[in-house]
Amino acid sequence: MKILAVINGVYGIRHVENLMRYKPVGWSLETWRAPTAFPLIIDYPEDFLPDRFEPCDLILSLAENKSVAELLPDIAEMTGAKGVVVAVDDEAWLPRGLGRQLHGWLERLGIGCATPKPLCSLTERDYKVTRRERETYTCEVISDFARYFGQPDIRLTIDEETAAIVDAEVRVDAVCGCARQVAEKLIGISVNEAEEKAGLFHHHFPCLASMVKLNDYHHDTLMHESGRLLQENLSEQLKPYKEIRYIAPGTRSE
Repeated sequence: MKILAVINGVYGIRHVENLMRYKPVGWSLETWRAPTAFPLIIDYPEDFLPDRFEPCDLILSLAENKSVAELLPDIAEMTGAKGVVVAVDDEAWLPRGLGRQLHGWLERLGIGCATPKPLCSLTERDYKVTRRERETYTCEVISDFARYFGQPDIRLTIDEETAAIVDAEVRVDAVCGCARQVAEKLIGISVNEAEEKAGLFHHHFPCLASMVKLNDYHHDTLMHESGRLLQENLSEQLKPYKEIRYIAPGTRSE
């Protein structure tokens, strides 16, 4: 797979570095740094684009400016891309109205599009758009990408005698590399502490998703939603090994 990553700030740099380090054999990754300032209305997108791009299969937009979304259809046509993924780790980077427009523009070109909110909610078939809603898509190159990078999937190996984590295999990493960082720190942690610790490790990485409270996430933040997705992945695996404590009213616990 040939990927073009579009960045224009620090957020994108971390993601590109993680992809370069852990991308599967045979994948290639090029980076284009988009402008950081745009006029209110972009009349001629070509004024902000280079003369040419190398061909690619997938465009991964990690840009921190909503105006970059208006350039993506032109970039997709110039590269021959079959799919576009736009990271929405901050709603200001792709407001909902502009997101709907982008989907329409790309659909008319026959190009698949996914706008995961947050980025680490992307799976091989869908992604989050609100706390309770997921949007499905059908685009082979996006699915191929999400098989390795997207919604975290960490497989735990637990010692039944000590109830401690002895191995944590990252099957799907977050694009930013957070899942891999958390997995490394979970080794040796008790199952009773692992879920809470995972949330702390996630925040301390640190997660770069927005801390703005959103109505469609029940007044929670995308950073907290990102951490919740990771914890949910671990929760079912930990449940059979957790110590269950019962409290009898009116008595003192030992």
